[in-house]
Amino acid sequence: MSALTVDPSAASGHEWDDLVRIWQETDAPEGCKVEIIEGIVTVAPPPSNTHNDIADLVHHSLYEVISKEWGVYQTLGTAIPSRDGLYIPDIAVAPREVVRSRKGNYVPADAAELIVEITSKSNASHDRIKKAAGCAQAGVPLYLLIDGWAPGGPTVTLFGEPHGAVYRVLHASKFGVPVPLPSPFELDLDTSEFLTD
Repeated sequence: MSALTVDPSAASGHEWDDLVRIWQETDAPEGCKVEIIEGIVTVAPPPSNTHNDIADLVHHSLYEVISKEWGVYQTLGTAIPSRDGLYIPDIAVAPREVVRSRKGNYVPADAAELIVEITSKSNASHDRIKKAAGCAQAGVPLYLLIDGWAPGGPTVTLFGEPHGAVYRVLHASKFGVPVPLPSPFELDLDTSEFLTD
């Protein structure tokens, strides 16, 4: 999967609302993911079948342990205005009440309890570095990075305890090893069925 960077030169020096307007007006082919990453509107094609399968496995596992007051969303926009960021994480776990109370197509990132990103070959650095830093700065308690393209082989890393724009690594392992998700999930996430492209 590759990302096409769209230069929002009209947004230079403009406020957050102007950047969001450009994001909303970006005309991308159906199924593409449009995000704002550090003030740049990016467009990426739909994810691979392997990527979708991993997201589905995680989605099902999370629904087994969360209460009805929470939702597991695969296309929920999460906004971090302080970093000029509006991400569409692969999975966001957030209170239904927050999602239902907000107009439009995004919520504040700090409303999420967990953000899950599954890397794609061409834009993995966004998930590993920029989005992780943005979510940490926003105060998202848990950030799960499923990285099938990691240099040493496919890995799953759970980050937590955000401080500034930095997370602490709570768990790191290869695909196939269960990942312990702490409260409020109390789940050993099974990664044995995760495939790679």
